[in-house]
Amino acid sequence: MHGGKTLLGSATPSIDSYFNATAGKYGLVELSTRYGNCLMPEIITVDVKELKRKKIMKDTLFSPLLVEKVREALSRGEQAILFQNRRGFAPMIECRGCGWVPRCVNCDVSLTYHKAHNQLVCHYCGYTYRLPQVCPECKGTEFKMQGFGTEKVEEEIAGQFPAAKVERLDFDTARTRTAYERIISDFEKGKTQILIGTQMLSKGLDFGNVSVVGILSADSLMNFPDFRAHERAFQLMAQVAGRAGRRSRQGRVILQTKSPDLPLIRQVTEHDYFGLYVGQMEERQIFVYPPFCRLIYVYMKHKRADVLDHLAAEMGSRLRQVFGSRILGPDAPPVARIQLLYIRKIVVKVEPGASLAKVREQLLYLRQNLMAHPDYRSAQIYYDVDPV
Repeated sequence: MHGGKTLLGSATPSIDSYFNATAGKYGLVELSTRYGNCLMPEIITVDVKELKRKKIMKDTLFSPLLVEKVREALSRGEQAILFQNRRGFAPMIECRGCGWVPRCVNCDVSLTYHKAHNQLVCHYCGYTYRLPQVCPECKGTEFKMQGFGTEKVEEEIAGQFPAAKVERLDFDTARTRTAYERIISDFEKGKTQILIGTQMLSKGLDFGNVSVVGILSADSLMNFPDFRAHERAFQLMAQVAGRAGRRSRQGRVILQTKSPDLPLIRQVTEHDYFGLYVGQMEERQIFVYPPFCRLIYVYMKHKRADVLDHLAAEMGSRLRQVFGSRILGPDAPPVARIQLLYIRKIVVKVEPGASLAKVREQLLYLRQNLMAHPDYRSAQIYYDVDPV
């Protein structure tokens, strides 16, 4: 609006931004070396599936190599970071007898177990529920934890390294700015030797004494039903890896995965952003996703699933009359109910060069028209343009 200049800076730019730069919409300046000629961290892949098959990682979250490298770092007076992008102790609890899983009463998700408060918590609406002593279905008393979060990592690493000072940085421990700053400050000053955390760790923090970073479950970052899942996984892993070996020495990253042969894992270990970019662009061109189109998500919500299904079908039908085959859906998203409201989603693809003003006019007219219907007045219809 005011002719101001904008500088976008990132070691892992989004596919869309890099495309805009190579297409001439943005200027492109590249730095081919790190500040002070620091070496890029060495990333070592560990095949967790193979170690579990050989019973080497039967009852532990950490590969022998990761434990060895952390032990070596601590003996030299250096620090380590462990990254797991899931808070809580276990993402899901299951009855051993009948397979019952505690679920949120308001949302269509299983509850995450937080051991510190012995509570099951919904990470969407905040609903809490005390862990039952007996299964309400079969009256069994044995429950098993499925998966692991930062709380479990903290408990297990404290058992492995009882002499080390361990801290956890996630939404539970750093709810306030003061708490966040204290955890970071203690780690910078060397009061904490091992820092465990979620993606809060990855963003622009510069720790000079970190020589080892452990990425505990690369697979949990990649396996999302989203066309940007691999791009985001690469960005997150590259950013976390960048916390290792700043300034005068090369750091080591131990990347634990069950899929070591995936191209994405090789691209992360080789710091091959351009390889990721080329592969993603080929896929997106075939299936017509950004930057080869613009996306608009149409979200519809209602307390009653039957009313919502009728609304979604009507919206999908009317959109197809206008946009034809560029409509995907309606479908239920991965989490199909949040805070007692059922959700349906339609994807509208808008090709480059289309009149966005006309698209906007059509979408607003459709929304107004449907909301005027007596059955749909209590529904919510909203648009997410260029979702990220």
